[in-house]
Amino acid sequence: MCTVYGYCRISTKQQSIDRQERNILAEYPDAIIRKEAYTGTKMNRPEWNKIYKAAKAGDTIVFDSVSRMSRNADEGIEVYFNLLERNVNLVFLKEHYIDTEIYKNSTQDKIELIGSDEDEIFKGINNYFRKLAVKQIRIAFEQSEKEVNDLHQRTKEGIETARLNGKQIGLKKGSTLTTKKSVAAKEIIKKHSIDFDGSLTDAEVIKLAGISRNSFYKYKRELKEQ
Repeated sequence: MCTVYGYCRISTKQQSIDRQERNILAEYPDAIIRKEAYTGTKMNRPEWNKIYKAAKAGDTIVFDSVSRMSRNADEGIEVYFNLLERNVNLVFLKEHYIDTEIYKNSTQDKIELIGSDEDEIFKGINNYFRKLAVKQIRIAFEQSEKEVNDLHQRTKEGIETARLNGKQIGLKKGSTLTTKKSVAAKEIIKKHSIDFDGSLTDAEVIKLAGISRNSFYKYKRELKEQ
């Protein structure tokens, strides 16, 4: 019996995971929903890993959009074709044009080989259609990655602009002023700390970020609370 999985993910507290779940269940009411909050861009996500390992030939994985599967184009492409080779169906509600079913249809031989000298020309044409389909898939993942990077850049620029104007950003009771240095340090921690996406120890990250131990543990705690 084939299984339909629905994968939902949010990366900030301000996002709503309920919307993704509603969209998936509206089209696949029997889908088994898996959801998680994750702030990184890599694929080491517990709930996703469960689906990835469990999915078998004939199963379907549904995403609200391609950005929920991966925000990194290279990783997204790799996982997409790994699942395709396992005959797992992928559905992207906002980008149906890269569903695996669409890809399979678009890469079927467009011209039947007839056992003549013209077959070499036909093979070239068929190969062109395959490459075109792969390009469309890559563009979708790259666009998703670009949107995330642009959002991060706009956020950093907004923080810096507000700081220069003397505004307090993200100041809550018991918290401190968000500064450009703290934002940069948190990016380093997320990227390199073994507790997130990296492989460095606490001491190594502290040295790399150029911050005190107190600041490091404060920033790491705040990141985990996001």
